[in-house]
Amino acid sequence: MSITLRDVTAEDDLFLRKVYACTRARELSVVPWTDEQREAFLQFQFDAQNSHYRGQYPQANFQIIETADEPVGRLYVSRESNLIRILDITVLPEHRSAGIGTTLVQEIIAEANRNGQAVTIWIEQDNPAQGMFQRLGFQPTQNDGYNVMFEYRSQN
Repeated sequence: MSITLRDVTAEDDLFLRKVYACTRARELSVVPWTDEQREAFLQFQFDAQNSHYRGQYPQANFQIIETADEPVGRLYVSRESNLIRILDITVLPEHRSAGIGTTLVQEIIAEANRNGQAVTIWIEQDNPAQGMFQRLGFQPTQNDGYNVMFEYRSQN
């Protein structure tokens, strides 16, 4: 399977909103809101998250993950002198468990090893992706009560 990355463009807005919505689907399934209320909440939260990422990490790479020229997720990464921050990696549910996330994180790990950098990512406490990161050598280092920071230390 060929996995490619391309920079986010304005035309990706609807797709990125869909990707964000899939990250909140489980928690919103139990909220007694109308479809309109859920949609308004998702729009507001996506806009807030996007504004935060772009404001806090203006130098970051904001990319669309594609397989066979089809968008399947997003990868946001901020590279600093001694640290690579994975701000977000999300693959649409129908494309999960196909090795896409693992392949991309392994590439980031290889980059960190070449450059003597650490890699970090914050993951929600109940997110099953924690298992993938632990299998790849990440260790939990912080917990804010909702999210856990995982860190990979370079082998160099």
